[in-house]
Amino acid sequence: MNVIWRNSISCVRIRKVPHRYQSGHHPVAPLGTRILTDPAKVFEHNMWDHMQWSKEAAATARKKVEENSAERVLLEEQVDQKTEETMKEFSWDHVKANAANCFSRMHCLTMPEQKNHCRKSAGSADGQSKAGSDFSNLDAKEHRKGPVKTELFPGSSATFRILEVGCGVGNSVFPILNTLQNAPESFLYCCDFASEAVELVKLHLSYRAGQCCAFVHDICDDGSPYPFPDGILDVILLVFVLSSIHPDRMQGVLNRLSKLLKPGGMLLFRDYGRHDQTQLRFKRGHCLSENFYVRGDGTRVYFFTKGEVHNMFCKAGLDEKQNLVDHRLQVNRKRQVKMHRVWVQGKFQKPLHLTQKSSKLVFLPLSHG
Repeated sequence: MNVIWRNSISCVRIRKVPHRYQSGHHPVAPLGTRILTDPAKVFEHNMWDHMQWSKEAAATARKKVEENSAERVLLEEQVDQKTEETMKEFSWDHVKANAANCFSRMHCLTMPEQKNHCRKSAGSADGQSKAGSDFSNLDAKEHRKGPVKTELFPGSSATFRILEVGCGVGNSVFPILNTLQNAPESFLYCCDFASEAVELVKLHLSYRAGQCCAFVHDICDDGSPYPFPDGILDVILLVFVLSSIHPDRMQGVLNRLSKLLKPGGMLLFRDYGRHDQTQLRFKRGHCLSENFYVRGDGTRVYFFTKGEVHNMFCKAGLDEKQNLVDHRLQVNRKRQVKMHRVWVQGKFQKPLHLTQKSSKLVFLPLSHG
């Protein structure tokens, strides 16, 4: 899934990277092109794209949701709203286990050409190319010229800035940094509520403080400041985060994130869709409200429709550029199990021009003249 967002960022970023540093590499099997045409071959791959449900399958999914949501969690048994939403998404042991597995897979196993990556110093970048080496040399030359000027805020000298909300232990952080390694004018911010997870991101060998700022942040707290001013971000990643927030607070979170984007900035969204396998697996007694559930560990999850996503982001002042329901068939080849996955994916842009008329903000289209 990280590949999806790396590709999206590359598309947004491509015009700002010097031509000589743009990669000509393209995946052999682009995401979205793996179509199951022969049911007998269903277990040949782990995931199939654009899977359309039959009327019977859709009806079965609706029935399961009706059954598992018929019994609601009593209000007096629900944890206090603020306490619940500011709890850790996972335990400290889970963070450590995920970190070890994630980092070993992502940076040692999936990059065979980088066998010695984990022995590199903290200042080195993943899969550093010749162009990356050129940038390192340039940086060294700059340091020899004299002391670096004090920044007003982390990344203040950058011309392209990204924020990942809910970064966890860095599953997406380091692939993004790897993508941006040949663009020194770019900067990545990443935040999570779990301080232990953020600390692990900072301790990783690929973390580069000169191009990344990881910080602890509660996106439900309107008064919690960001380490940078409003209106400076080019891209915000909001991936499987909004669903963990109570529906009553989602709009406020999106309104705040919208303020962080610069005109023309893009918010990339991906989250659980209605009738995803995760929703169908819930047992009775875990439903808090319509399409909103609590897991056994106390964390919450909401399942969206495309219409709900459209309404929320538009209310936040963003223009819809993409909003689709991603139906996939995920299979476990060892256990011969098939799982229907439903995700909502969208791209929402902050209008390029704003003007004020009659005390109301009016969005104007970009002039092509």
